[in-house]
Parts: sequence; C-alpha cells; structure tokens
Amino acid sequence: MKRSNAAKFAAVAAASMLALTACDNAADDGSGDGSGDGDAASELKVGLAYDVGGRGDRSFNDSAFRGLEQAAEELGVQTQDFEPADGEPDSAKEERLTTMAEEGYDVIIAVGFAYDGAIQSVAPEYPEVDFAIVDSEVEGIDNVTSLVFAEEQASFLAGAAAALTTEEDHVGFIGGVETPLIHKFEAGFVAGAEHVNEDINVEIDYLSQPPDMSGFSDPARGREVAQAQYDRGADVIYHAAGASGNGVLESAVSNDFTFIGVDSDQYVNAEDAQKPHVLTSAIKQVDVSVFELISAAAEGDVEGGIQRFDLSDGGVDYTTSNEESIEPIQEELDALKEQIVAGEIEVPTQP
Repeated sequence: MKRSNAAKFAAVAAASMLALTACDNAADDGSGDGSGDGDAASELKVGLAYDVGGRGDRSFNDSAFRGLEQAAEELGVQTQDFEPADGEPDSAKEERLTTMAEEGYDVIIAVGFAYDGAIQSVAPEYPEVDFAIVDSEVEGIDNVTSLVFAEEQASFLAGAAAALTTEEDHVGFIGGVETPLIHKFEAGFVAGAEHVNEDINVEIDYLSQPPDMSGFSDPARGREVAQAQYDRGADVIYHAAGASGNGVLESAVSNDFTFIGVDSDQYVNAEDAQKPHVLTSAIKQVDVSVFELISAAAEGDVEGGIQRFDLSDGGVDYTTSNEESIEPIQEELDALKEQIVAGEIEVPTQP
C-alpha cells in the first residue's frame, strides 16, 4: 500500500462516512464497486482485532470498524471483527492472531500498540498472511504494515481550539493510559493551548498506569476525573481515553462545559443532547488507512513497512461538524494548520 495523497485520502474518508451500520461476518458477493477483480476480492478474508474498549467506543476502535465495514460493502471482501476480553493477558492477543491465521484469514489487522508483541511473534510464522498494526512501528518483518499517525499535530489544533474558546483560561487533558503514544496527544494539546495563550492553565490527568490498560475502557472513571478537572476550574476538556471518553462527555453535559473528542468525529457520534457540548474532535483517519490496506490486499499490492499519516495528507485533522461552535475560530485554526504543514510550527511529541 503506497502512501496516499491528500485528495485520495479525503475521497476515501468521505466514502467511509457512509458506512455506519453493523457488519459482523461475511459480505455477500464480489459485486461491490471497489477496485480489483470482484471474484478475487470476495475470496479475501479479513479479520480485525480491536484494542481495549472494543467496538462502541465512539473513537479509535469504531473508526477501524468503519474502514472494515466499508471494505465489506465496497470491495465485497469477507470480514470478521474480534473483541478483546477485559483485563486479558498479552498471551490472549497472540492466541487471537494465531487463531485467525490458522482459520485462513488473508489479512489480519490489529488495532492498537498493545498488539505489538503479538504481531512480532505471530507474523513471521505466517509469511503468506498480510498483517497490519495500528499505532505501532514494527520494522524488519516483510508481511507487517504499520499504520501510524501524527496525533500530536491534530492535538495541537485541539489545544488551540480549547484556548480560543475557554472563558476561564483553564482547560484540561485526560489520557486513558500513560504511555508514549498518549504522551503525543498530551504534548500536542498543551503546545497548541500555550501557543495561543502562554499563561493558560492546563490540567493533566491519566486514568490508569501501565500495565493496567483499564483507562481506555472505564467511562465511570472518565466521568469522575472530568468532574474533578471541572471543579478545579477547567471549562474545556480534551480526552485521549478511548471508551472512557464517553464518561467525559457525560460530565460535560451534566456540568455544561465544552468537550473535545478524539480519533473519530465525536459530534457525529454523540446523542442529540450531547452535540452542543462537542466543540471539535482531533481525528486520525484509522478508517481510511484500514480501507486502503484492504483495498491494496484485494489487488495483491500490499507493501510492508511503516505508513505515516499527518496533517499534510489528511491523515489527521480537526473536525468542523459543529459549525456554529467552530466557525468563529476556524480561520485561526486553519492558519495554524498551514503553519504546521509548512514546517513553521514544530509540534512536540513528548510532554
């Protein structure tokens, strides 16, 4: 799979928004309008293993699912998704990938850095299978494609949006689990907020520490920490906490503060009563990268190695679905976006 240009990325992203209903097992036949030979595509079996929190997080996992679903509908490939168990050991991830390979899946996609060790262990044993992992850089294994994103760039725009809309000069960041990946979200958010207002107060909390990954799947804890940040004065809160972010949004509604989502467009996914509280979301197009990988596999053209996506190609961005709220600051955000793409602003990846 070759790196997409911005136009192609945008086109696939737009198409993926049409795929929002459930798809559990196999697509019907190869009559979709995807690229490649329909009969060949219909014989392709694709399995996707979710990260902590599973489908329904309105965030990272749901984005991956949309890409899988789009491939089933447009390419006619056979698909199956697999949920993790709460608190499962790393060995369970390895067993899951091995079972999928043994059952004849041609493409196996692991969502999340937690699968890094499992991918590195299992993929070399099945060289005929195309493996992919989202959010982890795996090198030196020919049949593994790493799909990685410049989360810090989208988070910078989220931080700028928070600083431009706060009434208290006091904002918050809630990370699910304190890992190097989530540090990228934190670093970008703080840099963006301080770029707009160097004196802004930024609350920072994590819901759990490794090896405890429950911070990505604990909405009650997310709601509790968001309440604490609000009580300390934060009136705009951004999360990078997976399904726990649903609790952050609940707290935003209860306390009437502003919420910034992550990974998926959480305004689109929100309930009607929640939508006014969602300013924007710092998204990464996991769905598009998953669809493009499967499309390349259907054409027999998967390239292993690291595929990087950032603001320049539309791989990450901020959303404008809540037009009423985002329109007053959109010009400033777009100017910052252009400066990042041009290299005039260098966004940190570590706090």
